[in-house]
Formats: sequence, C-alpha cells, structure tokens
Amino acid sequence: MSDPDSPRALSDQGKAAYQRGDFLAAADHFTAAAAAYLQVGDPLMAAEMHNNASVAHLQTGDAETALALAGGTPEIFAAAGDVRRQAMAVGNRAAALEGLKRVEEALEAYELSADLFKQAGDSDLRLQALQARSALLLNSGRQLQALAAMKSGLDDLKKPTPRQRFLRRLLDIPFSMWKK
Repeated sequence: MSDPDSPRALSDQGKAAYQRGDFLAAADHFTAAAAAYLQVGDPLMAAEMHNNASVAHLQTGDAETALALAGGTPEIFAAAGDVRRQAMAVGNRAAALEGLKRVEEALEAYELSADLFKQAGDSDLRLQALQARSALLLNSGRQLQALAAMKSGLDDLKKPTPRQRFLRRLLDIPFSMWKK
C-alpha cells in the first residue's frame, strides 16, 4: 500500500480533483505534492507541481496566485536544460499575466513560450502558444499581428489536420495580397 502523503499520491489526488472540476482541491494537492517533492530532493517535479497548481488556480479565476506559483519555475527548468517544461512554465506565466490584464507582458511571455517550444521541436504546443498570443492580439485590436502569429504557428506544423490545412490556406490569402 502506498503512502497517501507521498509526492506521487498527492500528485495523483491533484489530477483526480482537477479531472472532476474541483480546482481548489487540485491546487491544494499539487501544492502539497510540490512540498513533498522538495522534501525528497526533486526540484524539477516540485516545479512541475507548482505549475499544475498554477493552472488549477487559473481555472478558479485566481490569476494572482497562479502567477505567484508559476513564479521561478521556468528558470528551474532552464537550469536543468528541460526546454519543453520551461516552455510550458513560461506559457503558464503568460496565461496568469493575461488573467491579470497585463497584456504586453503576457504577449512577450507567449512569444517566448512559442520560441522555446520551437527549440524543443514541439510544433503542436508551439501552435497552442501562438494561438493564445493571437487571441490576445485580436482582443487588443491588433488584427494583422494576430493573423501573422497564427500563420506562423500553422506554417511550422509538420502534419497539420485538414482543419489546420484549410486555415493555413485561408490565411495565405491576405498575405499573398501584400506580396503583390
């Protein structure tokens, strides 16, 4: 029988709470798991748990706590050379900044997240970061920049879905007009 206070058990409880929509309980479990992982000397898993707690707090609308939890996690992953998790952590920070209406900082963070995903070779997650950036640009009245961000993400996909291919062709229209 496993210890219910083990880092893995706490993480599993957090995931289960998140799946059933109990985001506050999920955040509490993830935060406890982070502390437990630190106790056993695993700072990378602790940082991942802080990011999970950050996402759970975002789901409750608490962007301030989400930002605090995402805090220094990108730097932890960067120091370990884990570019993919660094990109995720920067994306979580961007979402929290967006929730706090700190638009310019959020745009920069989404762009950095997309760049890091590109370095990690993850075009699908890069597209997600660029979609979030594009939506934020669109909501702040910068339609052309939003289209360019979306097109950039779609152009990098190695195996686009039929919907993504259609969207890519659709976005090619305004850009082809500027080339003439």
